[in-house]
Amino acid sequence: MAADMTEGAAVFAIANQKGGVGKTTTTINLAASLAATQRKVLLVDLDAQGNATMGSGVNKKGVAHSAYHVLIDGVAIAEAMISSDNAGYHVLAGNSDLTAAEVGLITQEQRETRLKTALAPVLDQFDYILIDCPPALNILTLNALVAAEGVIIPMQCEYYALEGLSALMETVENVRSSLNPGLQLKGLLRTMFDPRNNLANEVSDQLVSHFGDKVYRTIVPRNVRLAEAPSHGLPVMKYDKSSRGAICYLALAGEILRRDAKERSAAHAAQSGMNNEEEQR
Repeated sequence: MAADMTEGAAVFAIANQKGGVGKTTTTINLAASLAATQRKVLLVDLDAQGNATMGSGVNKKGVAHSAYHVLIDGVAIAEAMISSDNAGYHVLAGNSDLTAAEVGLITQEQRETRLKTALAPVLDQFDYILIDCPPALNILTLNALVAAEGVIIPMQCEYYALEGLSALMETVENVRSSLNPGLQLKGLLRTMFDPRNNLANEVSDQLVSHFGDKVYRTIVPRNVRLAEAPSHGLPVMKYDKSSRGAICYLALAGEILRRDAKERSAAHAAQSGMNNEEEQR
């Protein structure tokens, strides 16, 4: 069953300023896995490399409108997004034009809220909107954090990971206090995990110790099929649905859906309680 559409789409920024941690892989494969559960999904590619676009089977150089045109020229997302039959979801493409968007946004009014404003008209058309952020804490990432209700952080369990995580969490806190009070950490995803590596296990334990149930139970291992799938313009579940990578991202989607259902249920219960109190007065 799809999420309650009266509430609009859940918008998640997939962010980590460190490159090569599985951020784009996570965005593509989580989008495909949620779509496989009959959810309507939009992937927004804010990375100038356009890897999430290409990995979804969309030619980043062949699109009429990209995220650049939405952010800078005010093109409607409904006009710019493309339905990817290969992937099973819609894509707002990213490409090298986004390099110019960083400069162009500086002169725009409400430059931090451009994406949030652009997404507003299509929120009721989707269950989930996933934003693939660039590997930097720049104005594009800021736009994603302002537009999102939650942040999913993919990360490798390695020596420098915790240092980078603290910088990102500081940014999230700054955005929450100044621009988006509803922003929260949705979860930390351990990627490219090798259980034979002692350091990986130590860092993993530290994450769980510090962040508790914010660390997803799902762990994504290093997987050849997961690495191969983007070159075919396919999410891994469309490339090899029996691979460990595909199974892990389906498990992650299930974990996210269960968490969201639990949170919505708690919110509705709280709202009902407040309404009852008002009636009794």
